[in-house]
Amino acid sequence: MNTFQRISPDTAAQMLEADACVVDIRDPQSYLAGHIRGALRLDNDNVQQFVTTADRQQPLLVCCYHGNSSQQAAAWLAGLGFSQVYSLDGGFESWHQQYPDLVSRG
Repeated sequence: MNTFQRISPDTAAQMLEADACVVDIRDPQSYLAGHIRGALRLDNDNVQQFVTTADRQQPLLVCCYHGNSSQQAAAWLAGLGFSQVYSLDGGFESWHQQYPDLVSRG
């Protein structure tokens, strides 16, 4: 069974440059207010399609509010066969503080 790793915002930023896939599991309003540039919002309505169509070999970064819920989601995705799964320590709040220029809105 695959596992996930917790990573810092600095490591996550390096992964984005290397074309990692980012998924955001926060609520729609929070996502619209600001998210990591290029992040896909995952929820119960689209997660099955994502799991079915995503490249399971591409690095996958999971983001939530503060880095807690993303650990559960990352473990679940790793258990489904995604080979490189990461949970963002500190979540979007840490990301937003360190990399405001890499935040998209809407």
